[in-house]
Amino acid sequence: MSADAGRRTVVVTGATAGLGYWASEQLAAAGHRVVLAARDPERAAAALASIRSVVPGADVDHVPLDLADLDSVATAADALAERLPEGIDALVNNAGVVGSRQQRTTAQGHELQMGTNHLGHFALTARLLPLVERRSGRVVHLGSIAHRWARLDRSDPLGAAHYSSYRQYARSKLAVMRFGFELAGRLADVGSSVTSVVAHPGFSLDVLAPDRPPVTSSRAEPAWTRPAQRLYAQGKDLGAEPIVHAAVAPGVRSGEYWGPSGWMQLRGPATRVTAEPTAYDRTGAAQLWAASERAVGLAFALDALG
Repeated sequence: MSADAGRRTVVVTGATAGLGYWASEQLAAAGHRVVLAARDPERAAAALASIRSVVPGADVDHVPLDLADLDSVATAADALAERLPEGIDALVNNAGVVGSRQQRTTAQGHELQMGTNHLGHFALTARLLPLVERRSGRVVHLGSIAHRWARLDRSDPLGAAHYSSYRQYARSKLAVMRFGFELAGRLADVGSSVTSVVAHPGFSLDVLAPDRPPVTSSRAEPAWTRPAQRLYAQGKDLGAEPIVHAAVAPGVRSGEYWGPSGWMQLRGPATRVTAEPTAYDRTGAAQLWAASERAVGLAFALDALG
């Protein structure tokens, strides 16, 4: 067997900081080729430099991607298809907006958190799925424990009624998870070799992780609070482990949910976990799927797979 037989090509969205950065660094350290799909070129350059300083010889690159603009999603997908004609082993749909006090919209007029966290990734996955199929690869969807407190309106699953920052974030993450589990079912129905799996980081904080890349601003909490935080939270470096496991570890099956093994799935080593029943609701997922296809103006060509 060749030395690089286990080497994968992994695309990670939102890879310039936080969970996306740590997943990318860990994947690069394991010898995989990593493409950072991210909006800000300066932050991307800093993340690439940081990974290369920790992992000499790391095979890492950057493709511009703004998930809040479907035109950018299309351009990024075209660029990835040109750059990776051999296919993609894992697409890690990590990027997301976490909180927006004022209700804001994407370039196409969708509520920002739902539009970025779910719709942007829905469109990206639809466009890149043939490349993932080419490698019998995986799509990893970033869930959240916040889905436990979310509900989606069946008549308007993408809506932002009674908007609050946290409520809409939780809704967007429930949408992400329903999409991930529903995609697994639909891929199985057509006999596709692609794996769709959901993973979450537990309660992960930047302040508990090493300071790299030095581009985040969430480290302002005083150091004396960190021992208490470690009782119920973990650094985003550790929070990235279930994501990395879902992307490249052997034995991961389509439709699974991976997260921390500790109390309430807040922290701890990666293990297979269970989501709330609402995340597996296939009737609700079908309604969400149809609404998402209308919103992005793009249909999944699943019949062409398998």
